[in-house]
Amino acid sequence: MEDYRRFKQVLKAIAHEAGWDIINAVADGPTRFTNLERATKVSPRTLSERLKELAELGLIERKAYPEVPPRVEYTLTPLGRELLDTLYKLAKKIG
Repeated sequence: MEDYRRFKQVLKAIAHEAGWDIINAVADGPTRFTNLERATKVSPRTLSERLKELAELGLIERKAYPEVPPRVEYTLTPLGRELLDTLYKLAKKIG
């Protein structure tokens, strides 16, 4: 039952505003917050909430660098990559 609950959380996270767009944007490699803002066209607050949710689910990784000014990059985790690949295959079959 726990697996089903987590699966449901992942589907909700992808379906939320900008969830799918974020996953796609970080698929090409490390991406910064400002680039994600441009790619998703959502408010900084919404983007921040989605990034936190996707990171907690293990789909993306947040890496903060100890620099001034601060630099944070987001990348897909292996689980996030597997999810994206699976959804691309499904989309291709559906048309």
